[in-house]
Amino acid sequence: MDEFSFAQKQRLAYIDFKLYFTGMVTRSEIVSHFELGLAAATRDLKFYKDNAPDNMAYDNVEKKYFITTQFKPIFKYNARRTLIKLANNISDGFDSIGDTSFPIESPSPLNVPDIDIIAKLSQAIINHKPISVIYTSLSSGSGARELVPHSIVDNGLRWHLRAYDRKSKSFRDFVLTRITKVTILAQTPSPEEDKLEDHQWMRMVPLQIIPHPNNVKHPTAIKLDFGMEKGMLEVNVRAAMAGYLLRRWNVDCSESASLSGPEYQLYLQNSQTLYGVENLAIAPGYIKNSENHY
Repeated sequence: MDEFSFAQKQRLAYIDFKLYFTGMVTRSEIVSHFELGLAAATRDLKFYKDNAPDNMAYDNVEKKYFITTQFKPIFKYNARRTLIKLANNISDGFDSIGDTSFPIESPSPLNVPDIDIIAKLSQAIINHKPISVIYTSLSSGSGARELVPHSIVDNGLRWHLRAYDRKSKSFRDFVLTRITKVTILAQTPSPEEDKLEDHQWMRMVPLQIIPHPNNVKHPTAIKLDFGMEKGMLEVNVRAAMAGYLLRRWNVDCSESASLSGPEYQLYLQNSQTLYGVENLAIAPGYIKNSENHY
């Protein structure tokens, strides 16, 4: 790769990234992304093919290059950075930021998903394909499952796959690090497996969060922390994600702000909005039976 210029490496990295995480790449995508002519994009594809002859195959009908079963990435990918790139629609293969070292630290991750697992899941989601996985759960141990994935989610602590589970016939969350094998199936999902049928995912819940009325002596500090306007922070979150957010920020969800302790600096003042939301066992202070009052 040393014989290529930096600009050429960028384009080869783009081709590598698109193949690895979407399963395909087209000449027109390269032209559009880098504002090149067709001839230049054709040369880049040839350069890539010369360096990795077994990584892609051209389909004359669809006019696309598809990933092969022999694919091996020619660039190295950091799992954490790649997940952030995918979340922000950034498609390139470079993880380096150059020679500049910025004085910014982030928390050390305790769990990092496997990059090959991420790539297969990304391919399946983009191409609307079901998958067969080996998954290890806390309740039933390791076993094979067929899933129809539609999103990869960061819940603040770890990465999850949101998917229709053909075993339970319901949409569920699966921890990425517990998936040890992924096989993309050559099937078309049925209508009930479509993301639009994941009602907990499609439903948006407005959370009205205020400084805790009992645990915070100087609420102005909390208002500044969260940029609250008129003393309140309103967050619209997917119902499927509400429990994770409330737990991550230790938001007291009890009806009468009854949780005590310095960790509870926030309070959910419209707890009735959680009616019908699943996965609330992890929401601090929320009692599901309280739904009967609304």
